[in-house]
Amino acid sequence: MRQRIEQLTENLGRTIVGKADSIRLVIVALLAGGHALLEDVPGVGKTLLAKSLARSIAGRFQRIQCTPDLLPTDITGTNIWNQRSGEFEFLPGPVFANVLLADEINRATPRTQSALLEVMEEQQVTVDGVSRAVPKPFFVIATQNPIEYQGTFPLPEAQMDRFMLSLSLGYPTEDEELQMLERHQDGLRVSELEPCISAEDVLELRSLCHRVKMDKTLQKYIVNLVRATRSSEEVTLGVSPRGTVALQRTAQALAFLEGRDYVIPDDVKFLAPYVLAHRLIPAGGRRAKPIVEQLLRSVPIP
Repeated sequence: MRQRIEQLTENLGRTIVGKADSIRLVIVALLAGGHALLEDVPGVGKTLLAKSLARSIAGRFQRIQCTPDLLPTDITGTNIWNQRSGEFEFLPGPVFANVLLADEINRATPRTQSALLEVMEEQQVTVDGVSRAVPKPFFVIATQNPIEYQGTFPLPEAQMDRFMLSLSLGYPTEDEELQMLERHQDGLRVSELEPCISAEDVLELRSLCHRVKMDKTLQKYIVNLVRATRSSEEVTLGVSPRGTVALQRTAQALAFLEGRDYVIPDDVKFLAPYVLAHRLIPAGGRRAKPIVEQLLRSVPIP
C-alpha cells in the first residue's frame, strides 16, 4: 500500500509541477474521507489536479461548472417520465462519481450550494423522498476565486465546514513554469496517465489510516487548539467540533503517508492552518490563517 501511495503521488506530479505540499494535502483529504476546497485564481491547475486524481485511482470523474442559473437537480439528478414503461425513471446527476469537481462553487446560488450538503456529509442524495447512495469513494474538490466577487455568493459556514481542508496552489516559480512548458511541449495529457490504484484500494487505505495511533496528549492538544479559536478576541465564530474530528483524521492520514503508525505534534502543526482557518470567522476584517498560526505559537505543545 505504501508503494501504491508513492505511485499515486508520482502520477499527480507528472501533470502538476512543483506543488508537492498541495498534492500531499489533497491525498490526505482523500485518505481521511473528507473533501478539499481550492481557493485560487484561474489557470493554476485546479481542474488538472482533479482530473489527474480521478484518472490515477481509476475512478469516474465528473465536473460541474457552477453558475447562477444552475439548479439543485442539475447536481443531484431528477426523475423523468418514461413513456415506454409508463413510469418515472431516475436520471443520475454528476454527483454519482468518485471524484467530483465543483468549479467556481461560489457562483452557484445558496439553494444550489445546499444540494451538496447532504451528499458531502452522508454520501447520498435524496430526490422526491428517495435516498440513493453515491459511489465509494466519493471525493469533492471545489474551487473558488478569492479575488473576483462580482456575481458570487459566499459559501455559508455550514458549507465551509463540510470541507476537510482548504488550500491554495499558488503561482509556480520561474523554474517550475519553465519545467511546465517543457512537459507540455510534447502534449502531455491526463488521458495518458496510467491508473496506479483502484477505488477499492482507496477504501482499504482509509481503514488503515483510521488505525494510526494518536496519544491522548495529542488529542488534548487538538482540543486545546480548537477551543482557543472559540475564546480568542480576534475570532467572531470559532471552529466547530467537526473541525476537531477533521484535524485528528487528517493527522492520522498524514502520519500514514509519512510511513508511521503514530501521529506526532508536527503533523498537527502542519495541518492546522489548512483544516481550521476556513472554519472560523475572524473579527474586524482580520485574516484567518495568521490567527491560527498565532494560536499554534501560544498553545503549549505536548
